[in-house]
Amino acid sequence: MQVLRSVLYMPGSNARALEKARSLSADAVIFDLEDAVAPAGKVDARHNIVAAIKQGGYSNRVVVRINGLDTPWWRDDIEALAGLSFSGVLLPKPNSPEDVLTCVEAIDAVGLPDILPIWLMAETPRCIADAEAIFGAHPRVKVIVMGTSDLAKDLRLPHDPDRQGLQYALGRCLNAARMHGLDIIDGVFGELHDDDGFARQCEQGRQLGFDGKSLIHPNQIHEANACFAPTPEQLEQAADVVEAWREAEQKGSGIVVVNGRMIEALHVQEALRVLAMADFIQRRND
Repeated sequence: MQVLRSVLYMPGSNARALEKARSLSADAVIFDLEDAVAPAGKVDARHNIVAAIKQGGYSNRVVVRINGLDTPWWRDDIEALAGLSFSGVLLPKPNSPEDVLTCVEAIDAVGLPDILPIWLMAETPRCIADAEAIFGAHPRVKVIVMGTSDLAKDLRLPHDPDRQGLQYALGRCLNAARMHGLDIIDGVFGELHDDDGFARQCEQGRQLGFDGKSLIHPNQIHEANACFAPTPEQLEQAADVVEAWREAEQKGSGIVVVNGRMIEALHVQEALRVLAMADFIQRRND
């Protein structure tokens, strides 16, 4: 399994940031060639990212966000990645299944592995409207990343830490992602000095069902990792559920009750997922 509690954007134009990413505890880092890079810096940013990936040291955590298909840079971005070893390509602003297929064809054309995952940004009203078709456009699509800043701009939403105007989009995209068996990452929180607000939004995202949070500063990593990891109470409950279920199977019993709660197969599946996630996190920390 993969765990994506914290997904940190790192601008490709900042070589020092790319270097620092090696030592950070984010579950994934997005080397950004799009929004975080001015037009005049696109070529240098591309060179920085290629050099950093070649040097290595990121433990298979690097995803590269290329420029959008409506720009003159995206093909060059993909061509520059040929022959490199990294963990995925993030496509911004896909507005149709055809956009996804165009990206996949370009990746194939430069000889990148045919198992290289594709991540998609969900950040336009059209993408939200066609989320089910876009997210399911190709089996190599593995992760959805909410682009809530661009989406809020397009929807003309006022600034609102509670994100009331985004609830429809967040819920629709989460449902579409789960329909296709995909992971989905919540959008960024831009107030760097509001730690309490960030913690509240992480918790909101967790309650909505997101797998993790996209981040814009390393100081946000610890809170995101803590919020989206299983709690000790959840781990204890999950272990109790699995143990009780296995004991019932050995006895031939069809009824399992744990702490006064009737347990079914679906609860066991969720408990096994929680335990596997905790094991993955522990092994990564070790």
